[in-house]
Amino acid sequence: MKSVKTLIAGLILLMFLNVKALAQNDRYQLYVVHEDHVKEGMMDKHKEGDKKIVKAAKDQNMKNMSWITFVADNNRVMYLSPIENMAELDKNPFDELEKKMGEEEFDKLFDSFDGTYSEHGDYILRLDNELSYMPNGMTVTPEGEHYRELTYYHIPPGEGEKAEEIAREVKKLYSEKNSNLHYRLYKSGFGNMGYYFMVAVAAKSPAEMEEKRKKNIDIIGDEGKAVLDKVENNFRDTEKVTGYIMPDLSYMNN
Repeated sequence: MKSVKTLIAGLILLMFLNVKALAQNDRYQLYVVHEDHVKEGMMDKHKEGDKKIVKAAKDQNMKNMSWITFVADNNRVMYLSPIENMAELDKNPFDELEKKMGEEEFDKLFDSFDGTYSEHGDYILRLDNELSYMPNGMTVTPEGEHYRELTYYHIPPGEGEKAEEIAREVKKLYSEKNSNLHYRLYKSGFGNMGYYFMVAVAAKSPAEMEEKRKKNIDIIGDEGKAVLDKVENNFRDTEKVTGYIMPDLSYMNN
């Protein structure tokens, strides 16, 4: 989180840009992501700020905004808020809470974050239902599986169509083999430098994640190895981020 004035300014700025390509439809779920890079030794203070905002949202029964909080092992904190369309970015997401609490009390909520982060920013992610492999139904919060492994596949300019084809090939393989390794594929949107796919896999723990990975290798066999080699050869610029979804720092209004 950050000061609400900065947040509002950033969201309003988005409305003046060409966002036609980010239109909401049945294939995509849009998310506004706010990301903080928390300073070493300041995570506890930062989390206390999160808890105050979540408590206030619950106490005031805030209806017009919800978010999932992910705390990475490298001190990055990401807040994912679903939106129906880009027009929602023209609204102050905390307007309801501020009106219910009053401006003075509302502003105090954000004082807890002062000095806790070195940089922060906002961007858009698009959850691609078509390229995700979730055979039991789409959910970004599988029950009991709070551990996350996020892999960013950075796509060179002009290679977007090829990346899409490879992603379809992977999903087809996993579906045909009935793989145990379910994943959600997100595409970068406005606010990101360059273009990437982000693949999110959930598990109960790092140990269970490794078990899933090993079992998946056995399931997909040699055919799968050939496909994964194609992924590795075409996406050499990758980044892996691990961490946990934090239910106590998240707010769901349904």
